[in-house]
Amino acid sequence: TLFRSTRNRHKMATAVATGAPGATGAAAAGSKGILIGDRMYSGVLITLENCLMPDVQCAHTPSLSDGLEQDIESALRSVGCELIQAAGILLRMPQVAMATGQVLFQRFFYTKSFVKHSMEHVSMACVHLASKIEEVPRRVRDVINVFHRLRQLREKRKPTPLILDPDYVSLKNQIIKAEIGRA
Repeated sequence: TLFRSTRNRHKMATAVATGAPGATGAAAAGSKGILIGDRMYSGVLITLENCLMPDVQCAHTPSLSDGLEQDIESALRSVGCELIQAAGILLRMPQVAMATGQVLFQRFFYTKSFVKHSMEHVSMACVHLASKIEEVPRRVRDVINVFHRLRQLREKRKPTPLILDPDYVSLKNQIIKAEIGRA
């Protein structure tokens, strides 16, 4: 049949990728893999069964280890993703770039703590990095200006321009450090 269950597709893809016996026939012949030695290597199959992040790592985050409560961490994760989404809209980035930024943000905080790293600075770094990954680059200055405006809106303050002072230079350097993983 044309439609197979996910488990059968997974088994077939694994058999084709590893060159296992029984992987011949339509599935193997139709695959455009590379034969290396006696094994056929082909595409990548991502399913719910082979998640990229183990449950253990998701359950025990560095923020929880540093004493941050689960509900506060969840709220910070949500606010960070909302900030990235809003900034992406203001920067006129495509949705795929915003989603990439949100994934980078989530993955960063599964290895680093909210207690030790500024959620807002990491959000800025994720937007900047995602813009480069998705080939719609935005300047760090533009990202900082957008986040500055979003903060003013959140705090219901009158819009004021961002002053280029030593604090701005420090913020820009922090974003660049966070982007390259030295935060």
